[in-house]
Amino acid sequence: MAVASPPVLGFVAPSGTGKTTLLCRLLPRLRARGLRVGCLKHAHHRFDVDHPGKDSFELRAAGAEQVLVASRWRWALMVETPETGADPDLETLLARLDPGRLDLVLVEGFKQADYAKIEVHRSALGLAPLYPEDPAIIAVATDRPSLTAPAPPRLALDDPEAVAEFVLEWLAGEGGGRRGGLGQRRY
Repeated sequence: MAVASPPVLGFVAPSGTGKTTLLCRLLPRLRARGLRVGCLKHAHHRFDVDHPGKDSFELRAAGAEQVLVASRWRWALMVETPETGADPDLETLLARLDPGRLDLVLVEGFKQADYAKIEVHRSALGLAPLYPEDPAIIAVATDRPSLTAPAPPRLALDDPEAVAEFVLEWLAGEGGGRRGGLGQRRY
């Protein structure tokens, strides 16, 4: 029997806006409500979760296409991708997660993909908001006192509890109907 994909909700903004900070404050609140949450973070640069001198690094350096490191506490799969010049798409990466162990996937980044997103906007950066140009933005977490109309709901950036409540309401409504694919926008 196939397991339905969990709902996917993104947090988008330019680098340095505070997406990770907000997610780190949001995650414990969602966990406290019993949700099993997965995260997918887009990186704009080369990164490595492994380090020279470690056995798993040496196995990859020797030519292994995939290395799975496991202990009783966690496991990690590292997969080499061919130098194609393009980032993997959101759908491909979401398919790598175990849907049977998740109630929700929070994505940081992939702002060009068509899926429900919360924009993180910090006025001190002086950047234009994304929401006027992206109909997939369902709310804006910001330090601004108001948004230019027409605008999605405004969430206080410094109130992760309010953001958690919004996520739970979305999950109970439109987000709960999104199981099984990104292309089924219902907002």
